[in-house]
Amino acid sequence: MFAEEFLVVDGHNALWQAVRPLLDVALRLASNDEAFCWHGWQKSRITAFLSTLPSPCSLLVGVWDTFPATRIEPAQDRLILGLICEVEQGEMRSLRTFEALETAGLKPVDALEIGLEDALDIIHYARRQVAPVAWALFTDKATWDEWLFTEADEGGVLEKGNLLNRLANEGRCVLMGEN
Repeated sequence: MFAEEFLVVDGHNALWQAVRPLLDVALRLASNDEAFCWHGWQKSRITAFLSTLPSPCSLLVGVWDTFPATRIEPAQDRLILGLICEVEQGEMRSLRTFEALETAGLKPVDALEIGLEDALDIIHYARRQVAPVAWALFTDKATWDEWLFTEADEGGVLEKGNLLNRLANEGRCVLMGEN
């Protein structure tokens, strides 16, 4: 799952607060045996998925949440998770946030909006700075949480890819792929 030399880029930036717990879970999955499962996520399924990806490539996740209006500001959607995972030969080589793309020209993450224009910009800069984008997921927090935490009933196996496709078909997220 992880390359022997795994790199965390820009680990000091604000978006890392949302990435750290995900990295912790991924490391637990990688270090446990095949029977270990976290909310329907299993090492063998993740490894199988990573092995199908072109090499090198990147995987992107952008999650926005709606913050209610205050006396000072109107309600607004803000990026709460912007993650790029670099994959080579079926192994994760690096993780970085969208903030790492700002030095290459991506607008500041506070200014990124839900929509096709910013999604295409993120993909463009990730392709130039990291690797060609195999898959990019852009969604809201409720849909992200549903995909991340949904488990199969009665100990069955839940195919996370099928769940993600269903959510995309329902219009709850945008899944873009060059794969």
